[in-house]
Amino acid sequence: MKALLIIDMQQGSFKPYTLRYDTFGVIDRINELSQQFRKSGDPVIFIQHDGTKENSFLPGTEDWSLLPELIRGPEDIFVSKTTNNSFYKTDLQTILKSRGVKELIVTGCATDFCVDATIKSALTRDYFITIVSDGHTTADRSMIPAKQVIAYFNWLWSEMTATQGMIKVESCDAILAT
Repeated sequence: MKALLIIDMQQGSFKPYTLRYDTFGVIDRINELSQQFRKSGDPVIFIQHDGTKENSFLPGTEDWSLLPELIRGPEDIFVSKTTNNSFYKTDLQTILKSRGVKELIVTGCATDFCVDATIKSALTRDYFITIVSDGHTTADRSMIPAKQVIAYFNWLWSEMTATQGMIKVESCDAILAT
């Protein structure tokens, strides 16, 4: 079984929407993937950052809420996290194990923080991971534009040393075609 992870696609990270690279393209691709997952009975898991300790992204607030353009289903699962790593002190691992999930398809925000930390943590838990190369986003950084950050991390993940076949980077179209 596989699961789709949608990390930190919250309103507070996208003010204004142009803050993140290719916001609407990423949303559209996540929606396409989530619809396919729901049709096949595979879990769709939304992960939301709870920034209570930073006094931001407070649960129940507009900033904490998911982007309104994201399609949600009645069977979708919601996980709250307090660090970059979606596994750290959350019930994500328990949820995945209870459903027999062995493969993760990863999307979300921010490429260089929460997406990267979650991918690396998932590798140490022996998941097979597919990163959606055009399904994650970030903002421009002081030294590098977002488009380059995304390209760099796609390259980095594709070159990581892991048990053969445990991590790959593919476009949304390639994933939908399988």
